[in-house]
Amino acid sequence: MDYGPADAIDVSGLRRALVIQLRHHGDVLLTSPVFTVLKNHAPALEIDALVYAETLEMLDLHPAVARVHAVKRDWKQSGAITRLAREWRLFTDLRKRSYDLVVHLSEHPRGAWLARSLGARYAVAPDFARKPRLWKKSFSHLFPLAPHARRHRVEINLDALRRIGIQPSEDERKLVLVPGEDAERSVEGLLAGQGLAARSFIHFHPGSRWQFKCWPPERAAALVDALARRGERIALTAAPDERELDLIAEIRKRTIAPIADFSGKLTLKQLAALSARAKLFVGVDSAPMHIAAAMGTRVVALFGPSGELEWGPWRVEHRIVASGEHACRPCGNDGCGGGKVSECLTRLPVEAALAAVDSLLAR
Repeated sequence: MDYGPADAIDVSGLRRALVIQLRHHGDVLLTSPVFTVLKNHAPALEIDALVYAETLEMLDLHPAVARVHAVKRDWKQSGAITRLAREWRLFTDLRKRSYDLVVHLSEHPRGAWLARSLGARYAVAPDFARKPRLWKKSFSHLFPLAPHARRHRVEINLDALRRIGIQPSEDERKLVLVPGEDAERSVEGLLAGQGLAARSFIHFHPGSRWQFKCWPPERAAALVDALARRGERIALTAAPDERELDLIAEIRKRTIAPIADFSGKLTLKQLAALSARAKLFVGVDSAPMHIAAAMGTRVVALFGPSGELEWGPWRVEHRIVASGEHACRPCGNDGCGGGKVSECLTRLPVEAALAAVDSLLAR
């Protein structure tokens, strides 16, 4: 017998759906199985995405995504008339698509407003306890959140589909990220220029947009040198962000090993293509870690205040390096006392990271 909610939806009869995820790069990538599952259960359904513009590359080549609509964060800095014109243009484009289903995957208020105003017959979102009554009335289906249950974010996203009667199979839940031919070709050239062949190097991305998730530069440098002494080649990457590039500069000051440094030089798709060619990825809880997992590359992930059960590398062989001495983790705070420095992470020994690398390379 097929069990499901009494108000399940027959998605096979729907024409178009909109999935909204207005968060950061990693969050958007972790929604990619939602599109796969929905498309598999309704092959004729056109599925669009609404994301922030800077995260568009996470989904624009996903085979189950028809269109990606984008919100630009800098619209808030535009004049009132300019911002209104841009918002109206986006709303008009969405309205023309005549969605039958809206799937909203975060707490962003825009999703509730769109669920009410786009005229979709069905709309599903998380049932946030602290949201006002208007939020709850904006959706035909709400799925429960268990605040103390430690489940991976991918599974929580898929709960939106379970709520409307779609049960994902095991092989539908992998992350999907397609770099594209241009990124593949350009990365082949960049690696060749450094004398790096596929599977001949370790990809190390030590930074994060969140300072409290970063490992100290002296420990990152010590890991690089230790790996180099074993004959490993290191490809170093970072986002084109001033703080991340400063971290790379500090690491480079402390290392003596030769490094292929691609920091600040790669697009997201190029980063994915580079990760796909690495024999191992090493990094902190960040979007590049999820990108490596999406590309099927083995991962060593250093975790501090965030939880590895909720945010760890998804469905790829990996090792977690985390403190067993800090009973307070995972706390989710932006550093101890909100001070942007997480002792559970900064005190992680180089030897622990090195052992994790050795464990995966030995397999």
